[in-house]
Amino acid sequence: MAQQPQARLDRINELAHKAKAEGLTAAEEAERKELRAAYIKDFRAGFAQQLETTQFFDKQGHEVTPKKIRDLQKKHGLRQD
Repeated sequence: MAQQPQARLDRINELAHKAKAEGLTAAEEAERKELRAAYIKDFRAGFAQQLETTQFFDKQGHEVTPKKIRDLQKKHGLRQD
């Protein structure tokens, strides 16, 4: 998965603690909203990348990867079926 920048995570946490303790200014609210949006965007991209490289197998060892994922893997050159 895509790695989140540590500075971003630290700032999100800092703003969360400040919001609980004393509240945020309008500028800090806007910053928090922007940081959260960037975090969600990176998380979704990393999760999609992880799904695209995942294969599923049943107990007998036969591949049962859903067609939608197999098609994405072919599209990105990760699969040669």
